Amino acid sequence: MRENCPVNAEQKTAAVLSDKSNDSAHSFLSAGSLYLRFILIMKKFTITALIFLGVLVCISFTDQGLRHQYARPASEWPAPWVDEGVSWSELGALPPVPVDLNNDSVRQVVELGKTLFFDPRLSSSGKISCATCHDPALSWTDAKPRSVGHEGAIGNRNAPTVQNSWLYSKLFWDGRSRNLQDQAFAPIVSGVEMNSEMHDVVMKLRRSKTYRELFKKAFGSDFINPHVMTEAIAVFEKSIRSADSRFDRFVKGDYKALSNSELRGLHLFRTKARCINCHNSPLFSDNKFHYNGVSSTGPDNDKGYYTVTHNDNDLHKFRTPSLRDVMYTGPWMHNGKEKDLKALIELYHNDSPAPGGGRRQLGLTGKEKRDLLAFLGAISAPPLPFVKPVLPE
Repeated sequence: MRENCPVNAEQKTAAVLSDKSNDSAHSFLSAGSLYLRFILIMKKFTITALIFLGVLVCISFTDQGLRHQYARPASEWPAPWVDEGVSWSELGALPPVPVDLNNDSVRQVVELGKTLFFDPRLSSSGKISCATCHDPALSWTDAKPRSVGHEGAIGNRNAPTVQNSWLYSKLFWDGRSRNLQDQAFAPIVSGVEMNSEMHDVVMKLRRSKTYRELFKKAFGSDFINPHVMTEAIAVFEKSIRSADSRFDRFVKGDYKALSNSELRGLHLFRTKARCINCHNSPLFSDNKFHYNGVSSTGPDNDKGYYTVTHNDNDLHKFRTPSLRDVMYTGPWMHNGKEKDLKALIELYHNDSPAPGGGRRQLGLTGKEKRDLLAFLGAISAPPLPFVKPVLPE
């Protein structure tokens, strides 16, 4: 038994050493495994980071390339995607108003027209003025789907802004007025708007000493008649202009005025989104009449331009509205039914006009729709400050 003891001790020692060796080997293997895992994770992270950086660099280069293409006169911009047969003109800065406000004689007419525009005595009830539906604080709209007129009557259509209206070749959604003077006459005698007889309006104005003086300053005579009255309103309306937007600053040479998103939106507006087919020129309107994709069937059954031309091809067509200040002139469309610009972009994304009277989808991505919306913000500016007139007694 004693002779076996040393053997047992040696065996125990060897066993202990073996266990320690195994533990060391296991620890080494574990450490090696962790290291390999760390290396793999770092590789994945590095690859992901490089891909992300690559995307950022590509986007940066793309945005810079796009800015380079547009940081020049509009005549040198990339060619737009215009459908065959479409007559168009390039987007641009808004021109100055067509009346010389530095001319004393012109300014007297403008001031008279301004006073008439805000005077409710032009209505039979004495409660409604032109400014009721065209409020300067609301970008010269009333922010209602359809305007409220005489004794609460609801009009058939949305009241468009009068800003820049001097750039239109025809007035009203259906184009029934050929100029601003004719347009000024119509609401005064409309039964659902101001509900007046023109003779009665003229007699009211003639009874006012202040108005007789204002007409004499403006026209050299205190004789008041419908022609000079509506002419004054029309000249005043020609003085109403949008404020310069970021887009206007951009096309005038401030090439940092548009953000990258707004610049991409400009490019989409002129190309893939095909907005420029109808919304072109500095007015962002082609001054023409189109079926706008919004159903006109139902109780109103608004026949649009057809009521003027009586041409079946013009049924349910309406004048292309300007998109200037669009962020401030909702609700939108001739019937005021669209209250969300995102939804309106989606509408035209899924059902856009196509050549030959057809419809098509545009295939815009979510990001492209957001960029397009950003550009609509870039062509919108808050209304210019305006001081309302003091009305004659």
